[in-house]
Amino acid sequence: MTIGTRLFTWLRGEPVGTDAFGNRYFRDKRRRAGRRERRWVLYAGEPEGSAVPPEWHGWLHHTTDEVPVEGDRKRRPWQKPYEPNMTGTEAAYRPPGAVLAGGRRPHGTDDYEPWRPG
Repeated sequence: MTIGTRLFTWLRGEPVGTDAFGNRYFRDKRRRAGRRERRWVLYAGEPEGSAVPPEWHGWLHHTTDEVPVEGDRKRRPWQKPYEPNMTGTEAAYRPPGAVLAGGRRPHGTDDYEPWRPG
């Protein structure tokens, strides 16, 4: 985070809460009539948008005005646990045939005939 963000947070930020990953959430101390309140997050590590849990994402984007409480959210059986965005890392998904996965694809099933102008 930059010195400007730290200074702005120190002068104008009101702490709201933290999530399980250590990210801290703030809102503007000053309330302006007719305007939405400003909300922001200070990331615990690298600033990565996918590191914000869904309940806090909803609060940051004014989908809900209720501040999330740790352990209060009911998880559905089909919901997966949080995984960070692995794009650009060694752990990124590489489908079969991708250059970074070795570049080998399975042979076709011989049901394809290329078009030849007649």
